[in-house]
Amino acid sequence: MEAVILILGLLFVAFMALGVYVSVKVIGAAKRGVDRTITQARRTVEETTLRAKSYGQVGVAGELAQLRLSLRTSMRATQEALQTGVAEDASLSESLGLFQRLSVHGQELDDELKRLEREPDRATVAALLPGLKQRTERITHSAESLRWAARDRARQFADDDLAALNTQIDVEAGALRHWTVEEPSAGAGASADGRGGERARAGEEGPEALTTRDPRAQTGYPWQKAVRPETTN
Repeated sequence: MEAVILILGLLFVAFMALGVYVSVKVIGAAKRGVDRTITQARRTVEETTLRAKSYGQVGVAGELAQLRLSLRTSMRATQEALQTGVAEDASLSESLGLFQRLSVHGQELDDELKRLEREPDRATVAALLPGLKQRTERITHSAESLRWAARDRARQFADDDLAALNTQIDVEAGALRHWTVEEPSAGAGASADGRGGERARAGEEGPEALTTRDPRAQTGYPWQKAVRPETTN
């Protein structure tokens, strides 16, 4: 009896521990989801503000906003391209690692530009603008190089796959035309005439490979028109 009570007690403790563990996991996942939503909303608001400043303000403030907007747009596009591509092409993992290192420099530059937006000494900020533009161009150029290289690689793979598919289709199309008979030579005329009756009789029934399929029984694709049902008068 004591052993049964002990086992039940251990099971109760195990279930309680499992419940606590699952609760912590669920709460953590929900918190991460909320954090991502808040971060995305904050990023959207900030970029909308930058876009408004870059078009609505002139001088140093407008140029700083334009630099930040250009930097953030280029880095985000490259990040999305690499993260999407690495799921299908593992060789892009090295490129993604290089981009993460580049992101450190991009974040530092964005923070510096953000601080300079609040700097009251506009003359000093104006003197720093040429160097800031050069740093922004270097970072965005590197990001664009990674992004377009990844896109070119994906497009090349698609072209190679399409070329191989076209070759296979050509071979299959030739195989489907296996009933084609070459013109008989002069020496083979007699034997060809002897088999003419058999081919004529076989032609009445038609080869099995040419049996017409019901198009309604085939799986449709988005570019196919729907088969109209037959109607009877």
